[in-house]
Amino acid sequence: MTSQAVSPSRAAHAPATWISPDTGLQIPQDAVLRAMASKSVVLLGETHDIAEIHRWQTHMCAFLHTLRPHMAVGFEMFPRRLQPVLDEWVDGKLTTAEFLVASEWDAVWGFPPEIYLPLFYFCRQQKVRMLALNCHRPLVTRVGVEGWDAIPEGERDGLTPAAPATAEYRRYLWGLGVRRSAVSGPDDPAFARFWRAQQCWDRAFACNIANALTADPGLLVIGVIGRGHLEFGHGTPFQLRDLGVDSIGVLLPGSADAIALEKTRGMADALFRLDPPEPPAERKPRPVPAGGQAAS
Repeated sequence: MTSQAVSPSRAAHAPATWISPDTGLQIPQDAVLRAMASKSVVLLGETHDIAEIHRWQTHMCAFLHTLRPHMAVGFEMFPRRLQPVLDEWVDGKLTTAEFLVASEWDAVWGFPPEIYLPLFYFCRQQKVRMLALNCHRPLVTRVGVEGWDAIPEGERDGLTPAAPATAEYRRYLWGLGVRRSAVSGPDDPAFARFWRAQQCWDRAFACNIANALTADPGLLVIGVIGRGHLEFGHGTPFQLRDLGVDSIGVLLPGSADAIALEKTRGMADALFRLDPPEPPAERKPRPVPAGGQAAS
């Protein structure tokens, strides 16, 4: 991808432009899109409550569909058990209201559906398959507490155990600001519960993407996933490579007018500058059933 030179340490980032997080150089949009269209997997990072990001994701899906029409869009929002509901939606068998009820939206996700619906309408109108990438939520809790080895294979929701977390990934997760009063740092064994749970999600997204590619090797899979699972090659990209999927692109949005290269190097293939986002959307509390475990 060609680019234009800027400051080596801090790069201006104008709205509606792409920039390299490694060099700070601007990248033409057509170069970004053609590079991504050559991949097997393109992961579009998000902050869940920002509507402008979901608009950007919709645009990316539409652009890539013109270059690689044989594609599917996978969503972190939906556990695998809801795949039949996604299929019915794309096939036109459900109204919007019926889809939101059948997909248990308020229970499994809870963010306002209207900020995601443009993505869902795109898939329905263009007959692009939607993939449920998540796992059964209680599995995440169990893996965090007990570890993979304690979970019988038949209770892993079709997943294989995650490749072990690297020291760099543990430091990255610690740097996200997740703190426990009794945890001293990223290498503290008490922090393992958090990163094991995070890896369960990483592995779920990777396994379900890899399964789709195994079933249809010519497919382009776009993943709509929280950016904390994607940045710096950790998380889902790391687990995909462990599963033998190496053709991966990662695109991330942002709203800052400049980037500091010492903080962004290796973060993604390219960063897109959004318009100033609207205020974050409010998430509904998940209902907690009698057993005490939030639905998924």
